[in-house]
Amino acid sequence: MSIKNDNELRTKNGYRELKDNFKSIQAGEKSQKTSDIYEDENHVRSVWLEKYSFRIALLSMFIAVSVVLAYALASIPNIELFTLSIFLGGFIMRKKEGLVIGSLSALIFVFFNPWGVSPLPLMMYQLIHYALIGLAGALTHWFLKDKSYYRPKNDLYTLPLMGLFGFIGLIITLTYDIISTLIGVLPYAPLDAFFLYFLSGIVFTTVHEIGNTLGFIFILPGLIQLVYNMLH
Repeated sequence: MSIKNDNELRTKNGYRELKDNFKSIQAGEKSQKTSDIYEDENHVRSVWLEKYSFRIALLSMFIAVSVVLAYALASIPNIELFTLSIFLGGFIMRKKEGLVIGSLSALIFVFFNPWGVSPLPLMMYQLIHYALIGLAGALTHWFLKDKSYYRPKNDLYTLPLMGLFGFIGLIITLTYDIISTLIGVLPYAPLDAFFLYFLSGIVFTTVHEIGNTLGFIFILPGLIQLVYNMLH
């Protein structure tokens, strides 16, 4: 083989090797990028939650658990885990599913309430309210996912998280009690009657506020950690 042909062959081989190395680097970068995306998403989601069939099953489970808890505690005045269960469903499954869990759970319980079906204006508010609770759970997760104090693999019983969950539980419950009372009273009586009616039930309202606030502080973090560890 002549020197010229030998040089050309080396040049071609070198070019081919350089091209292969470049492709390998590109493939490595693409793989690393995909891995990073998966790792970031895995901090928020799980492989199980990417399966459509599993998501449907989990969504159905949250609805069933919420309704069962609502019926189980229906005989105890103003003590309930219905709100907490819907919030948890939204926290785990995100916005769309949270809306579905809240609205369908409320729809089932309102129509088959052992104490009777609510009047139409109140029933419409209840459906909207509980749908928004599921959404609130999803938005709370979105807010927490990059916070240094949110570490579901370790311990969620920290002061920042417990304080935040307690505040959310208090606001959700207080909002429901005030608006539902307004809807129940204003069509039939003047605004002055609302304050009298609200104050007359202040003991039951206080029990409701305290019960849900304590549930969000002491029960919700443990449930989030339990479900998170099961899914990741």
